[in-house]
This record gives sequence, C-alpha cells and structure tokens, in this order.
Amino acid sequence: MSKLRDKQFKTKGSLFPFLKRIFSYSMRYRRWLIGFIIFVLMVSAVEAVMPLVWLNLLDNAVVPLVEQYKNSYAQGIQPEIDLAPLLKYVYMIAGLGLILALSVFMFINFAGRIQEFVMYDIRQDLFKKLQELSFSFYDKSAVGWLMTRITSDTSKVTELISWGFIECVWGFGMIVFCLIAMFIYNWKLAMIVTLTIPVLALISSKIRILILKYSRDSRRYNSEITASFNEHINGVEVNKSMVQENRASEEFESLSGKMRDASYKSSYFMALYQPLVIFGGSVAAALIIYYGGSMAITFPPEITVGLLAAFFGYATLIYEPILDISRFYSQAQSSISAGERIFSLLDTQPMIKDRKDAEKFDDIKGEIEFQAVSFHYEKDKPILDRVNLKIEAGQSIALVGETGGGKSTIINLICRFYEPTGGVIRIDGKDYMNMTTQSLRSKLGVVLQTPHLFSGSIRDNIRYGRDEATEEEIIDSLKLIGGDEYIERLDEEVGEGGEKLSLGEKQLISFARAVLANPRIFIMDEATSSVDTLAEAKIQSGIHEMIKGRTSIIIAHRLSTIKNCDRILVVKKGKIIEDGNHHELMVKRGYYFNLYTRQLREQREQEMLSFSD
Repeated sequence: MSKLRDKQFKTKGSLFPFLKRIFSYSMRYRRWLIGFIIFVLMVSAVEAVMPLVWLNLLDNAVVPLVEQYKNSYAQGIQPEIDLAPLLKYVYMIAGLGLILALSVFMFINFAGRIQEFVMYDIRQDLFKKLQELSFSFYDKSAVGWLMTRITSDTSKVTELISWGFIECVWGFGMIVFCLIAMFIYNWKLAMIVTLTIPVLALISSKIRILILKYSRDSRRYNSEITASFNEHINGVEVNKSMVQENRASEEFESLSGKMRDASYKSSYFMALYQPLVIFGGSVAAALIIYYGGSMAITFPPEITVGLLAAFFGYATLIYEPILDISRFYSQAQSSISAGERIFSLLDTQPMIKDRKDAEKFDDIKGEIEFQAVSFHYEKDKPILDRVNLKIEAGQSIALVGETGGGKSTIINLICRFYEPTGGVIRIDGKDYMNMTTQSLRSKLGVVLQTPHLFSGSIRDNIRYGRDEATEEEIIDSLKLIGGDEYIERLDEEVGEGGEKLSLGEKQLISFARAVLANPRIFIMDEATSSVDTLAEAKIQSGIHEMIKGRTSIIIAHRLSTIKNCDRILVVKKGKIIEDGNHHELMVKRGYYFNLYTRQLREQREQEMLSFSD
C-alpha cells in the first residue's frame, strides 16, 4: 500500500460480523440501548394498532350508526344523532398519539446519546492505536488517509448504529405486530401480504453485492482525495515554483471523477430498493382489495367492511417498514466499507512491540553497542550491512556522509523507531529488544531536522519535554541553548504546527524541549540545518554544555559544528568507512578530509561573494 493508495477489500463482506463488532461499542451503554429499543418498539406497536382502531371504529360505531339512522333519513325524518359511540375512539386515538409522541422523543434522545458516545469511543481507540503503531506504519500512510478514518468513516458507522438502527428496529417491530394482528383476524388475507416479503428480500440480496462493491470504491477514493488534497495544499509552494498547478489539478480531477462515478453507481443501486418495495406494497394492496372485497360482498359476508379497511391499511402500511429495513440493510452494506477501514486500522499490529518478559531500564549510563547490525526497508535494498560500533557512555559522536548512506537509520535504530533485521543493539550491555521501549525512549532527547510544535504557547511546547517541569527549569533550558529572548515570550501562541514562528525559532524551541527532558542520550539529526549561522553560533556553547557527561549522537550538515566531537564516523552505503576525531581524519586525507575541505572552500567563496556585494 503506497502513501496515497488505500487498501482494497474484495471479499463479499459478511454483514453479521461487522454489525456484531460495531454494536459491541453500543453494548457499553446497555441501559441506553435497551431504553432505545423499548421506545422504538412502542412506536411500532402503537402504529400497528391503528388499523385495528379503524376496524372497531367502522364495525362497532360507524356502520351500526349508519344502519340505525338510514331508515329515518329514507323517510325524511331528521334523527337525533348520538355521537357517544365515537367519543371513546376519539380518546383512544388521542391517547395513542400522546404515547407515540413521548416514545419518539425518548428514542431520539437515546439515539443521539448512543451515537455521540460511540463516536467518542471509536475515535479514542483509533487515536490510541495511531500512537501505538510503529514508525514504519507512517512511512506507508498519508495524513489525509488517516484523517478519513477518524472523521468521515467514524461518522458513517455511528450513524448506522443510531439513526439507521431506528429504522431496523421499528421496521421489524412493525412487521411482527402487523403480521400477528392480520393472522389473528384472517389468515387468508394475511398470507397474501406475507408472500410479498420474501420476494422483496430475494431481490434485495441480489443488489447488495453491487452496493457493497461501489461503496467500497467510493470510500477508497474518498481517502485518496483527502490525502491528495492534504499533500498538494502543503506542497502548493513547490507546485507553483515548478509550474505544476495544472498537473496537480488534473490528478485531483481524475480522483474526483472516479469517486463521483463509484458514488453514483452505489446510490443508483441503493435507489432501486424504494421503487421495488413501493411496487410490492402496491401489489399487496391491490390483491387485498380484490380478494378482500369479494369476501366482503358475498352473502353472508366472510369479512366485515372494517376488517377489509384494516387489511388494506396493513397492506399499504407494511411496505414502509420493509422499506426502512431495506434502507438500513443498504446503509449497512455501504457502512461495511467504512467499518472495514476502521477495523483494519484498529487490528493493525505495531511492528515494534515489547516482549512479554521485557524489563525496564532504570538509570542508564548511555553506552551503545552495534554488533553486526543490518537493516533494510525492502529485502533487496539493504540500508546497513553488518555494522559494528561501540559508543562509550558520555562520548560525543558525529555521523557524516552522503544522503541515503544510513546516518538517520542508525539514529532511528538507537531510538528503536525501527528494529534491526540482523544483529544486536545493546544499551549499557543489555539487548534493548529485551527491554521496554518506553523506558528506553524516556532516557533519550531527540532534536530532528524538521521541528514540530503543537498548538499552544511556547511554554506549553517546551514543557512537552517534561510535564512536571517548573518555570525556573523552563527558563534555564532556554538560557542553556541561547534562547534568552524567548523568556519574555513564553505565553506567546505558536499556532497550528508552529505556523506563527519561523523555522529557526521552532528549532530553538525544540532544542529547549529536548534539554528540559534531561536525557542520558542526546540525539540531533541535522538539528541546526534550519538555524541561520548567527543563531547556530549562539547555541553551540549551549550544546557543548548540554552534551557534557551525556552520550550524544549528532548528524550535522555543517561539518564545522562537529569538529569538537570525540569521534566522527563516516557512513557510506551502509558501512562505517572512517572513524576518528577531526584531527585524525584530516591527517588520513580520506573521505572526511575531501568533504570538509570542499565545504570549507564553498563557505569561503560565499563569504567572498557576499563581501564583494
């Protein structure tokens, strides 16, 4: 799966396992769910009783009154009409209406609660899973792809188990109550209505596969669109500078077109349900009129006029719950694709996991040893090849070499963002695979090439290194890295991702954050590359103080910043080809010598050019 391509699910998809898993979240709120079901069933029971009210109204009130007064009207006599027989039905319908209204209010209340709380739970589980997953997972997953899981996919699934479930429960309740009433009063007419149900169910089963297929495609393209949108908005400067606006627009148009087509086809087949069910209900009503009418006009009549009216009501009424169930069914099929994507993420196992018997690091000295360590992202493309390296506690180590040579990989392995595919890494003589990752990383301080700040104040971002840090410790960390000017700006908001600050300012704050953590092993990956020369010189003395007594590993673009390191390791094509301090490597006149002198020459040429200007 590449950055912008979603996983494709091709199985037919079983509805029951999906519903079982998603409804397990609802079962956490069992009382609300039970109340929800009870009140929905009360609504369906009241509505199913209404045709029986009409049956009794016609047979026990309207028809007898008509028979009673028709002779008087035939003789031209105006009778004194007694409406008392009608009043009890007026009260009955008003009472049922009140029960209906209260029940609707209650189940809507419960449905809203269930949806919001389940949505909260799923999003919490997803976010927690994203925090647990290994670094390698994010190499393959675009931000937009992940955002879709926690936003639109979650909303789609939770709508199913709240508002969608209303239609399902109400529909089944209505069908059961209506069928019971019909079979009690006349089994022949009841059979006519009942036979339409399996026919509609058979047609529905044929359409479900098509709905699921196009729904999956639609959700997949939705993820790719979100990921593409996020990527091109963040890279808009590159698009403009490289004159690639049209290309980006064409790629986005292609994805949007695919989603449009898939969504239309999914909607088209979902739309087939309603006319099919409506037509089925109309056929049932027509048959009731024909056969029920013939039964009512025979002599003696087999059924009363009220019963005919009641069955006609049931024949037209029963297609509505069938329609709602089919709508729930099609919505569930559509939601399977969103559910698959959510649960596939929740089921993803982190590549880096602590062993069951893993121990914790207590205080560490900071000794690091690589013993025949190999690593690859892809099997046929090795990054490190049987590297042997021992770093004594308290040593400062610089890693230099060409891009892609393996410098950052060494750092990632030390942090256990990845694990070696061969060999052993030991911290203080202990195989770190036998220790917990949390206890290791709590002893590390890492400053990356591209700093990231979180929304909040400068103080909040520095304290991120150690929550319990005092104000004095925060100020001391700033002073140590030459950031005195930020002491008066601690309450300043940095904006989303630190957008209100320059790249250099963000880097200085990330330095202070790492310093505040008081790590035993200090790691800097091109940490001063985004800081101007003046700012870099300003924090060099602070870094020198920071690494005293600590093991430090530094990757630096400017080789002048690492001259004072205890050891400089030259990494090339996954191997360490040179090892020594600055003086020793310069005397060797090897790769480091050529790299250093070339950079020094370029720096002097720039200085001369700037002086001439």
